[in-house]
Amino acid sequence: MRKPFKIGDRVQIDNVTGDVIDIRLFQFSVIEVGNWVDADQSTGRIIHIPNGLVFTEWQANYTEGFEYIWDELPVLLTFESDWKKAKKILTEIINKKTVNLTAEAEKQIKDTSKKFMIFYRTLTPIVYTSVKDSGVLLTMRYICNVKKRRGVEEIIWEAVLEEFAKHKNIDFAYPTTRFYNNKTEGKEATE
Repeated sequence: MRKPFKIGDRVQIDNVTGDVIDIRLFQFSVIEVGNWVDADQSTGRIIHIPNGLVFTEWQANYTEGFEYIWDELPVLLTFESDWKKAKKILTEIINKKTVNLTAEAEKQIKDTSKKFMIFYRTLTPIVYTSVKDSGVLLTMRYICNVKKRRGVEEIIWEAVLEEFAKHKNIDFAYPTTRFYNNKTEGKEATE
């Protein structure tokens, strides 16, 4: 029989996510991550799960084969911002801050593809552009070690905040209400 996980793996079974710390005959134990704590950080609670759940509930193994997942950080800018400049800045930041992770992830994924049907052509970070109600959304997508996600996000966010502070034509957006008046905006009044 194949084991669905081993000690040290980050797993999710039903609505419990945690790092496996003990496997016994009738139960296994995880130290819980997530729940009320953001970014997959440990809550400190030890959850004991009956082994029978492995046969009746779906499960996810975040670390089997390789220790990396795709992570995304959305950055919402005002419509008036220079989004092209912002996209260039974000691309430079994630390329600089995640380059080592990507090389290691590529090696692990190649090794894992011999066991599972996993084939990623490219692992390089990318920034996607879309439009939302409150502005232009730039979403950074990159490979990240599953257990270091929060630390990597912090490094990236600090670099973004520092760099955007240097540019007066890049502003973060937030939900707002805007009233438009043709007269005060210098356009012809409509009837």
